[in-house]
Amino acid sequence: MRKLSIALIVVGLLVFLYPILRDWNGDRQQKELLREAARLEVEAEQRSVQDSAAYQYMELSRILDEGEMAASGQEEPADYEAGSPIGIIRIDKLDLELPILEGATQSNMKNAAARVTGTAKLGHTGNAAIAAHRAHKTGRLFNRLNELTYGDEIIVMTAGRELVYRVDQISIVEPTDVSVLEGNPDEQRLTLITCDPLYEATHRLIVQAERVSG
Repeated sequence: MRKLSIALIVVGLLVFLYPILRDWNGDRQQKELLREAARLEVEAEQRSVQDSAAYQYMELSRILDEGEMAASGQEEPADYEAGSPIGIIRIDKLDLELPILEGATQSNMKNAAARVTGTAKLGHTGNAAIAAHRAHKTGRLFNRLNELTYGDEIIVMTAGRELVYRVDQISIVEPTDVSVLEGNPDEQRLTLITCDPLYEATHRLIVQAERVSG
């Protein structure tokens, strides 16, 4: 009888501690992803400076050789690698900072935000869509996304750049409504996607923003 009582106590403690340990482990993995994304951002910025200096040097040599300056375009970046950190999203109003992984898969969205593959690349024309779960724990993932209002700022750091977006549309849509992913080739927009309502989600909360600087 005593052994049974001890066993029941142990089981009760495990049931009680499970959600705490699960959230702790999720937060730990999220911090590791943030560190990795931040490291990649620093490396991207360093490469940007180095590439810029190298480009200017080669351009100067060409100008001296040819005696004229030609217009130059920006090369399209290589495709993102699935599952890799491609940036960081920060929303100061929500005290939110999350790594952004490539591909809105279940594993990627467990402890991070994720870019919806097929939408615009971060910092490029079109509509870049980022999705995240709306965790039940306050402040985790996109839990507080419903607190955003028109005019709020969203910052995305990617490839050594800080991109600033301003919220201009907020809506609740059916899960099958893919029109929110549509983009205009003359604009740079950001669409954040999460579940709504918080419990037993039946719809999607959509926050859209226009790039204003960066």
